[in-house]
Amino acid sequence: MNTRRRFSADFKAKVALEALSGALTMAELSSKHGVHPNMISQWKRRAQESLPELFAKKADARPGAGPEPCQVGKLTVENDFSSLRPGRGKEPCPRTCAGGGTTTQGRAS
Repeated sequence: MNTRRRFSADFKAKVALEALSGALTMAELSSKHGVHPNMISQWKRRAQESLPELFAKKADARPGAGPEPCQVGKLTVENDFSSLRPGRGKEPCPRTCAGGGTTTQGRAS
């Protein structure tokens, strides 16, 4: 029994771009790359469907956008080993974030 062949994303993109260019037929691309024409058609369709999203994400992206401040605080608290001492609990973050981050009580500066 043959094992299932797996193709890298780079290879799929290269073949899909060749199919989108229209320079070669599906049969020619199939014999050139050793892939069934149905697979090439699927990769081509996925590439066509995802192209508008690619450009939409670029326009919506903010430069320098990082994690939300509450999430950073939550990660800091989770990694803070001084909060493991007895008598130090956690209270909800005063900011209104979707993540509902936490801060430690009674932290000495």
